[in-house]
Amino acid sequence: MAILNVTPTRMELSRLRKRLRTATRGHKLLKDKQDELVRQFIQMVKKNQTLRKEMEQALFQGMEGYVLASGSIPDHVLQEAFSIPLNTVSLDVQSKSIMNTEVPVFNTMFSEETDVDDFSYGFMSTTSELDASLGHLDSILPLMLQLAEVEKTCQLIGKEIESTKRRVNALEYLTIPNLTDTIQYIENTLDENERGNLTRLMKVIDILEDEANQ
Repeated sequence: MAILNVTPTRMELSRLRKRLRTATRGHKLLKDKQDELVRQFIQMVKKNQTLRKEMEQALFQGMEGYVLASGSIPDHVLQEAFSIPLNTVSLDVQSKSIMNTEVPVFNTMFSEETDVDDFSYGFMSTTSELDASLGHLDSILPLMLQLAEVEKTCQLIGKEIESTKRRVNALEYLTIPNLTDTIQYIENTLDENERGNLTRLMKVIDILEDEANQ
């Protein structure tokens, strides 16, 4: 490891010891943060897989019912059935913090309350397959928003994990070893200087004693 370019004095030694204590505490906090982020990331990945399977299943069932309905319903009737929306929806985007990482929160707001059996078309010229298809497709919107929220959260947490890992590695493999080696170097230098001063002092005492005995 490299020794920092410092003057080997007791004041510098005290300053570096404080830096080492701060770096050690910072390393522990960042390591704890990294571990918690990884735990949250794994949970989000599992949730993402579950939501994706639910959404794909609902989409498959919805499209299956639509294909069956379109085979027995004329095109102009289907167009009329979808021409008038039953409801309008708006998206409210907020955020929350996960280990100081801001992640999105998606909330849907509907213009009015509707029941699962409400449709914007009449039942005379349509079939039950179309009703079932729309029921499945209607459930996809909240699943899609949840999936988008979770996937974006995974992306942001993943970036934060990478950033935190770089900082942890910098402290663990660079800053802390360099500070430790520099502190050891200063301690050795001060000890050596102290031994040298003690040796010179003993020589001076011996000289003074010899002069006093003459």
